[in-house]
Amino acid sequence: MRVLVAPDCYGDSLTAVEAAAAIAAGWAVARPADTLVLAPQSDGGPGFVDVLAERLGGLQTATVRGPLDRDVTAQWVLHEDTAYIECAQACGLALLGGPPTVRTALDAGSFGVGQLVDAALAAGARRVVVGLGGSACTDGGRGLVDALGGLASAHRRLADTDLIVASDVEHPLLGPMGAAAVFGPQKGADPATVTLLEQRLTVWAHELESVAGRDVAVEPGAGAAGGLGAALLALGGRRESGATVIAAHTGLAADLAAADLVITGEGRFDDQSLHGKVISALAAGARTHGSPVLVLAGQVTLDASALADAGVEAAHSITDHAGSVELAIGDAANQLTGLAAAVAAGVGNNGRTRYR
Repeated sequence: MRVLVAPDCYGDSLTAVEAAAAIAAGWAVARPADTLVLAPQSDGGPGFVDVLAERLGGLQTATVRGPLDRDVTAQWVLHEDTAYIECAQACGLALLGGPPTVRTALDAGSFGVGQLVDAALAAGARRVVVGLGGSACTDGGRGLVDALGGLASAHRRLADTDLIVASDVEHPLLGPMGAAAVFGPQKGADPATVTLLEQRLTVWAHELESVAGRDVAVEPGAGAAGGLGAALLALGGRRESGATVIAAHTGLAADLAAADLVITGEGRFDDQSLHGKVISALAAGARTHGSPVLVLAGQVTLDASALADAGVEAAHSITDHAGSVELAIGDAANQLTGLAAAVAAGVGNNGRTRYR
């Protein structure tokens, strides 16, 4: 049986590349005769660059300003005349050095992402794809713009660049469904801080509108990565699904067509996973070819009916396998390998689960 192993990242526990290797190791123990094709995925958030570098090569390294002004080492990919940048490499939550707080929610910025864009332009990139997700900042992309010399300068410098905003987040910049209200609390913001961040973004939105000639704040994806989406849209960017970008550049369609079984996963498999995320895209593609889909996730909150509607054969939880959340996170690779072996032992040669 030909098995496509195509997970997303598992939060901060495992990158998509690490997760694919862990699943493959466990699967091979129980079903050594199967052919395993590893195709780690991303929706534009953490792991975006790792996944692309695995397939395309061209990995570059730069020292840029992190979310709290300390320098960090960031990676990006240059393939032919296209640069692939992951905002989490420069302003990700994982770069805070500890849990997010009210102070970090206020202070974190996106200057380093602008430095990566600057490096891409200096390297001759004619197309710049920026993956959004996992950011610590809610600055609306002001830091990115400052790194490129301000709004007028940034707009001029990117005028002849095909700028792609790779994100599956559809939230606007402002309001109850905007960057501050929805994602601010995840970045350490308390209610008063959310209000302050919203006020900052409202002022910034007017400045973005002046350079874009339209109200980018209301556009889908403007609220992605703390409002980085809004700045990139104002600078001439166009939004594409991050999962679709990865799929197009890693040959996912051909992999799906050849697969007898698809295995995917992420940190938490819940209702959000079914709306434009990696798992939903894979399930849709597999359904076209009649291939079953198995999900191995850190946690699973969906019931059997929701799985069936999504085109998922079965979903299995690392937490349930490990016996605790702490072990599932602290020993993620080994626990995922063990879960994959256990699941493989219950799969028939048609890819269908013999028991659940």
